[in-house]
Amino acid sequence: MFDLAIKRVRRERRQLRVRRRIFGTPDRPRLAVFRSLKHIYAQIIDDSSGRTLVAASTVDPDVRSKVKSGGNKQAAESVGAVLGTRALEKGIKQIAFDRRHYKYHGRVRALADAIRKAGLEF
Repeated sequence: MFDLAIKRVRRERRQLRVRRRIFGTPDRPRLAVFRSLKHIYAQIIDDSSGRTLVAASTVDPDVRSKVKSGGNKQAAESVGAVLGTRALEKGIKQIAFDRRHYKYHGRVRALADAIRKAGLEF
């Protein structure tokens, strides 16, 4: 039990360390990523107003019909492509990438690469 508490505290510290440097503005909103074992979620947030501008996940019907499983790189790429097109429709061209406490590899990297391919800059 004690080890789990230490892991949780370390994870929260890593998340705060990353988040301390990133703030979403109306000109450059923040892309927040959440990754679970079964799904991946991404949303673009304007922190100055506290609003979510665009969101996509493997739970969305648009993405769910394309992927077999929500917990792999292919699903992350699909979420990134959908989020990128939705963001461009709203007029968002630049974002700040908030990876939380996740390492930049695997599903997080696949999501970021798909968003870049869609035309967003970060």
